Amino acid sequence: MPGLLRGVARTAVVAGTATAVSNRVSRRQQGRWAQQEPQQAPEQAYQQAPPQPAPTAEQPPDMSSKIDQLKQLGELKAQGVLTEAEFADQKRRILDS
Repeated sequence: MPGLLRGVARTAVVAGTATAVSNRVSRRQQGRWAQQEPQQAPEQAYQQAPPQPAPTAEQPPDMSSKIDQLKQLGELKAQGVLTEAEFADQKRRILDS
């Protein structure tokens, strides 16, 4: 019986240590990813939603194009790529063009 208890105790210690190490590695990876996201996010947002030239008097504004751009902008905001301020700024640019 003492041998069985020793084996169970050893297994519990090993499993607990493995869980603690795994959790620490996960937290460190999430921290690194969180640091990388803000640096990459503005570049991706501006690459995916380029501003359209303003329509001239001869050319009426293309509403379907604006709607598509606004949809893309909303998706970027939903994904967390754009902040609320960046979203509002880009939306204003699209609607003013």
